[in-house]
Amino acid sequence: MSDNRTYFAKVENGIVTDVRVVTWDFLVSNPERYGNSESWIECFVDGSGRGYCSKGWSYDAVRDLFVPPPLERQDRA
Repeated sequence: MSDNRTYFAKVENGIVTDVRVVTWDFLVSNPERYGNSESWIECFVDGSGRGYCSKGWSYDAVRDLFVPPPLERQDRA
């Protein structure tokens, strides 16, 4: 039996709200757990494809990639 688990990000209103490691078949077969499968987008920890993401990141559908939130500037004292 092969293990085809991969990373999927749940994107709601353009923002990543969750990241899970599952197989696509398991994700779409369990809507009570994962909701609408159309809101899950595959992401890649090795930086390939649309890249990796974390909760709070944005998903740019036009460029098909994840974008980290801007860094908060800290003023120096």
